[in-house]
Amino acid sequence: MKILVVGSGGREHALCLALRRSPRCTALLCAPGNAGIAEVADCRPVGAEDVEGLVALARAERPDLVVVGPEAPLVAGLVDRLEAERIRAFGPTAAAARLEGSKGFMKDLCAREGIPTAAYGRFSDTRAAREFVRAKGAPIVVKADGLAAGKGVVVAQSEAEAEDAIERFMAERSLGTAGESLVIEEFLAGEEASFFAICDGDDCLALGAAQDHKRAFDGDAGPNTGGMGAYSPAPLVTPAIEAKVMERIVRPTLRGMARDGHPFRGILFAGLMIEAGEPRLLEFNVRFGDPECQVLMARLESDLVELLLAACDGRLAGAQVRWRGESALAVVMATRGYPGSYTKGSRIEGIVEAEKLPGVRVLHAGTARDGAGRLTAQGGRVLGITAVGPTLAEARARAYQGVARIRWPGGFCRSDIGLRGLARERPPGQTP
Repeated sequence: MKILVVGSGGREHALCLALRRSPRCTALLCAPGNAGIAEVADCRPVGAEDVEGLVALARAERPDLVVVGPEAPLVAGLVDRLEAERIRAFGPTAAAARLEGSKGFMKDLCAREGIPTAAYGRFSDTRAAREFVRAKGAPIVVKADGLAAGKGVVVAQSEAEAEDAIERFMAERSLGTAGESLVIEEFLAGEEASFFAICDGDDCLALGAAQDHKRAFDGDAGPNTGGMGAYSPAPLVTPAIEAKVMERIVRPTLRGMARDGHPFRGILFAGLMIEAGEPRLLEFNVRFGDPECQVLMARLESDLVELLLAACDGRLAGAQVRWRGESALAVVMATRGYPGSYTKGSRIEGIVEAEKLPGVRVLHAGTARDGAGRLTAQGGRVLGITAVGPTLAEARARAYQGVARIRWPGGFCRSDIGLRGLARERPPGQTP
């Protein structure tokens, strides 16, 4: 099979490596890819949000399968366009991708289907939004309705902070059209986890859980980012909690979407808040997370191509997912200054040395080669040092050994990835 992957991040590098492991994959393309992906796939200079360019590329190459990594082209209807060309694509249609593309759409579906989530209100008027905040009090959560690249959520600790977010999103249009309308919801206490299921419109299979680290600095300090590290499996998500998530969140969502005429096919990513063993839904994403995908693909033993084809063709009933009996952990290295302003072009060395360590793989995100073939940083989140090990502690130790071999003065990472999971695994009294 010829397979085309859309995207350029660490998620897409992880997907490319997993697809390459399948005997079904005889040719692999990626648009646009990055310097690491270029080592395993034929990269084409078409942007992930360039729907017209991607359709033209697919029309010319006629891949047997297109795997769409990021959310923006899904929300923009890339899968619909490819299906019109009779090209099989893994991912939801634009109508189904509204589960991520519109927070209000997702919350209304939860209300109809009785899915456990935070109480909320929807607003397109600043005065009504402010009145809702004053009536409910703080802490309270303000969310832009549309896609905002991870910048559209404010967990406000005071009414003034919430009203400031309303002003920035709606009046000042700091997020463009994404903030024209808002969802404002109650604050949920607990611990967050990322849960994944693969869906074919009717049936679904659990792909397990991971935990991400969103804040930029150690101790969950600093601004929110796209993710500074992750580990899987997540000890927080017990088999009992997984069963609740599938029965109370994932399957009702599939039933509701199918009944409304928008069957969901692809990856359903449920962002969860878990308290006292009870999961509630924070948000849906309609694709793999990044960096959660890196640790999931590191653990996956099943043939990824076969799983994706089964989802595309409505054949998930009776299918199973096999996992390696190991833990995986990824540490993201980012350019200094991220998630604020940063300078591109700094040199990176040491990847070959890092990958000589057992179980370690360096996944690329914002990387490129300069004219002399040297690796340079071209984005905010740049590398994901990913390791597997027989325990979470061993996977963590290997990942940080890999980090120590990377020579990149322009980069930084958190030093505490995975400690929360270790605290759950470790008997009382032991230290990391």
